Amino acid sequence: MAEPTPKHSVSVAAAVVNEVGELLSVRRRDNSRWEPPGGVLELDETIHAGLIREVREETGLTVEPESLTGVYKNMKRGIVALVFRCHVRSGVPSPTTEAAEVRWLTAEQVAELMSEAYATRLLDALRFGPPAVRAHDGVALLQV
Repeated sequence: MAEPTPKHSVSVAAAVVNEVGELLSVRRRDNSRWEPPGGVLELDETIHAGLIREVREETGLTVEPESLTGVYKNMKRGIVALVFRCHVRSGVPSPTTEAAEVRWLTAEQVAELMSEAYATRLLDALRFGPPAVRAHDGVALLQV
């Protein structure tokens, strides 16, 4: 009998940049790690609808996606993440049931507080050009 084909899941994350170049970041309640706001898409939602839902659930903000800035695959867990640069449409950032803290961080703070795999998603969004395509192991980037 053949082995079942491994499945992937798709997640979305927002690189929300304010007028002074700071990046919206959340410290998750479940693991206390700093990450971009985002999460796994539901089967019945579009990519943008899932992105908007996840950001609202984690930050209280309503965002509008602007452009795809990167595609990232966690090779250990089979998760493909799509990251979009976004801007705030409404709301005030505040802690939620999913995020213990919501803060605007400088690029230097992002690099210091986040694992390389997550910091890269936000830092890639600050550069112009085609979307980045990268692989990681959940913590560090992989050279493939």
